Amino acid sequence: MTAGNTGDLLRDHAEPQRATYVELFFDVILVFALTRLSHTLFHNLTWLGALHTVILLAAFWWVWVFTAWTTNRLNPARPAIQLVIIPIMLGTLIMAGAVPTAFGENGMIFAATYVVIQVGRALFVTVALHGREVAIGTLQQLIWFCLSGVLWIVGALTEDITRVVIWLAAAALGYTMSRLDFRLPKLGPARIATQTVNAEHLAERYQQIMIVAFGETVLASGGQFAAFGFGRDRVSAFVLAFAITTLLWRIYFYRAGLVLPAVIATSTTPAVFSRSASYAHLLMAGGIVLSSVGDEIIITHPFAEPNLVWSAVILCGPAIYLAGRARLDYLSFSRIAYSRVTGLLLLVALAPVVAFLPPILIAVVAIVILTAIATSDTISWRFRPSKPTPPPPPNGRYLRP
Repeated sequence: MTAGNTGDLLRDHAEPQRATYVELFFDVILVFALTRLSHTLFHNLTWLGALHTVILLAAFWWVWVFTAWTTNRLNPARPAIQLVIIPIMLGTLIMAGAVPTAFGENGMIFAATYVVIQVGRALFVTVALHGREVAIGTLQQLIWFCLSGVLWIVGALTEDITRVVIWLAAAALGYTMSRLDFRLPKLGPARIATQTVNAEHLAERYQQIMIVAFGETVLASGGQFAAFGFGRDRVSAFVLAFAITTLLWRIYFYRAGLVLPAVIATSTTPAVFSRSASYAHLLMAGGIVLSSVGDEIIITHPFAEPNLVWSAVILCGPAIYLAGRARLDYLSFSRIAYSRVTGLLLLVALAPVVAFLPPILIAVVAIVILTAIATSDTISWRFRPSKPTPPPPPNGRYLRP
């Protein structure tokens, strides 16, 4: 591929910047991956199981978010770009299949597939953008992916807690390299702040990944409900679980989720803002996965004996979600709604207090709190609507994600 035809692979800013069908196809695979994560955690509700889920979720997230940024820059309608995305989809599917035994016998399959995806995509983009100034930044990303890939492979060669520690370091390195703007000696930072961003497309991709996460909760709760039939207890539990998912959906899309394209476009550094927003969405996705596990608990054991772990899962899933939503509030409006903070604190504080209740009643507690937040949002936006006002760069410097 020569520098003369690389322009054919770039997105045309004059054309509509909507997500393409191949990107939506990729999201379908993410539904399966999130379902595997929540189902695996449901069967291993321990602190170690939760840590496993965090590490694996981070890996899936890095695959998705860097692919979304690739298709934000390169045109996924081009066959050459699709020939990159489709193998990434297959690799993601393989990673999802290895989730239940990723910390066991299939660790190398998960790690090697992840490394091939990240390094292969970065290598393609570096070659595709050869001759352009931005290619230096993609080369720096490629080098960082190779470094983090070493940790993933080394971790796969170990066992038990050693693998957990090494893979946790690898996942943390994924955040660190982005935080450092893929900085390297002599080359400096990758200058993310100066990159062009298609606000409409990237905002839509974030919205779609949230729909994917919510879709996973529907599949998980629907599957559990179908397995138990239409008994009165199960129907009531299913309705309550669906209500929690619906309220979380409402809290996202009203209103920061809807105005996200305008927020990205009005930001002083759209690329850096978008990278920061990715972490808010990662936190929300983690909360949704945990909430999905809570839904399975509610439907499977609606009137079971009290259990502190179950109480924590049912209430802390929405709490983690609200933490990410509060972060998105700040990034969008330079402030955080009091209802988010109050709701988050109530959910965390009440988890041990209501642990003596059966899961179906703990679900009612979550619904009451989430309904109050959704109602507060509606009232606030009706009488005191806010315009997108992203926070300015601190001390005149570019805001780092």
